[in-house]
Amino acid sequence: MTGNPARIRVLYSFPNKLGGERICYTAWQQVNGLAAAGADLLVFPASTCRLVPSAAVVRPTLARGRLRIPYRLLGNDRAHALHDYIVAHRIEKLASQIDIVHTWPSGARRTLEAAKRLGIPTVLERCNSHTRYVYEVVQKECERVGVCLPPGSEAAFNQKVLQIEEEEFRLADRLLCPSEFVVKTFLDKGFPRDRLARHIYGFDDKVYHPAPSYQPSQTGLRMLFVGFCAVRKGVHYALEAWLKSPAHRDGTFMVAGEFLPEYARKLGPMLSHPSVRVLGQRNDIPELMRNSDVLVLPSIEEGFGLVCTEAMGSGCVPLVSDACTDVCKHMQNSLVHHVGDVEALTQHITLLHNDRILLQRLRSTGLNLRNTLTWNVAGVKLLEVYRETISMYSKNRDQSAASGETLNV
Repeated sequence: MTGNPARIRVLYSFPNKLGGERICYTAWQQVNGLAAAGADLLVFPASTCRLVPSAAVVRPTLARGRLRIPYRLLGNDRAHALHDYIVAHRIEKLASQIDIVHTWPSGARRTLEAAKRLGIPTVLERCNSHTRYVYEVVQKECERVGVCLPPGSEAAFNQKVLQIEEEEFRLADRLLCPSEFVVKTFLDKGFPRDRLARHIYGFDDKVYHPAPSYQPSQTGLRMLFVGFCAVRKGVHYALEAWLKSPAHRDGTFMVAGEFLPEYARKLGPMLSHPSVRVLGQRNDIPELMRNSDVLVLPSIEEGFGLVCTEAMGSGCVPLVSDACTDVCKHMQNSLVHHVGDVEALTQHITLLHNDRILLQRLRSTGLNLRNTLTWNVAGVKLLEVYRETISMYSKNRDQSAASGETLNV
């Protein structure tokens, strides 16, 4: 770390493979954005699989060179705990060189405790809704649909994870929330608003860009779903709405992503419809988005929904639930329905099937926002949150010292 007083010195702890898939990709892009914004970064990932900017110092906890401790050997819980233990011990020697500590869920408890003891402000990434809320709503929806989540699958109830993450929520000075939906799930659990810091995620504008000669299909509507096909993503709602809409008669609904097997069996009759194409896991998502008219994401709960901004940046109009990012504005750059409202989603699909002028207007408005939705912009916003958090921490510490109270940000 440089020691430049004008730059915020950030210890960034990530308990997984930086640059991998899903949240690992999000964390990697977040590091890139922070580096571009001018943060003085010391990054402690478990391991890495992509390069990070040279300005950032990277010191993996569970890897050295090409040697890595395999998660399969330890199991996720123990690997996260070991990472957390190592970072917490490293902080002891670095306290005077750190302005703020940024942590991620399930691998942060000891790190947060060490930072609190040393008087360093902390933030905890909330890439999803409150964990208890996720478990509750997904379980309820699974029971309604008739799908049983296997143990260990995404969003399946896990008492140990819930206990760890709720303790992390308690310890962190502030929780980083990428959407108002996430904020609300914490407010509903009794968290004060000033502990919930709003920031955003972004998209890679070099990868996700519009087709140079796009024209809306004058025949069938081209609808796309991207992501892991699980109950929480609402693929069943998308299929039901698609088949209720006249758009299915001459349009195409492409589903790009791996299915939970039991969920696929449950949806088999709808997935076998001639207008539905199940593509499986794909590595050409940017091209699929460029060649589609709309992206559908009817999630029952969400953290941010990166595919929404990626679609918007590619010229593909989002049709999303109100659990997704609030970057999506109804009748401005997207069409937004309430969670579970199949009739509204059906109407939205039909509306764009019938009105290609509206489709083009929504697309154009979304593309006009491209420069405000990148990872670099997200990095600037996150740096502002760091400054705000450090200021709040310092103010509360001074007030506590004056009154003789224990600091509680």
